[in-house]
Amino acid sequence: MNVPAAARASAERLVVAATMGPTVHDVHAWRFKVVSGLIEVHADPDRFRPKHDPAGRGLHLSSGAALVNLRLAAAQLRHEAVVRLLPDPGRPFVLASARLAGRHRTSREERLLYAATLRPFRAGPPAAASACPPPSVVDELAGEARLEGAVLRRLPPAPHSAGQRAVLTTRGDSPAEWLRAGQALQRLLLGAAGRSLAASFGYETLDAPGVGEVTEPGETPQVLLEITQAGPAPTPAAGRWTGRTTAGRPAARAASPAAP
Repeated sequence: MNVPAAARASAERLVVAATMGPTVHDVHAWRFKVVSGLIEVHADPDRFRPKHDPAGRGLHLSSGAALVNLRLAAAQLRHEAVVRLLPDPGRPFVLASARLAGRHRTSREERLLYAATLRPFRAGPPAAASACPPPSVVDELAGEARLEGAVLRRLPPAPHSAGQRAVLTTRGDSPAEWLRAGQALQRLLLGAAGRSLAASFGYETLDAPGVGEVTEPGETPQVLLEITQAGPAPTPAAGRWTGRTTAGRPAARAASPAAP
């Protein structure tokens, strides 16, 4: 079926906007494809298949983050992007699809989060003068994670830690949950940037101190974070987002998606 020219133009505009936004990894391990009435997110494992992540968990996290950029871009055009994760069992390399639904009233939060996607990505550890953000602000970020089906739990302080350590968890540990974790991580990072916070992160979580003390049965740790505040008080104009990724868990997990 042919895609109408206007619809295809809107979809292609969204793809460009989503691709330009920052994401979990410097290497984009995914690609968007505009098909009849849909924008599909395809895995590109040849571009991101590190030895420490044979199951493709990092690939799913990165793809989930890209989905948030796509949804926010759609909202700016007053479209709701209705997302399905892993929509076709016969095509495991199709990680998600997004259908542009009816008219959508863009919220203030969507505008702020989208603005954060336009800021440059700066990787690195927390600044020496960083401090813990207020608990109320961390609670707001936890609310961002809940909207994507994940939970953000505070971790006890650790030596040489400048900020608030936390762990992002999901219910289960399947490819779909990795995608949800990636969406939650991206929304949390963009929310942090809008609050003048920095968040460094890594997805090696098995042996992190304190994780077992704060998680509940059935929860799977997905991403470790350290959230810091530079300066005396958060101001949206001074937002900064840092991303520091570390090795993924050794995976005896589901096989990585097959290439198309």
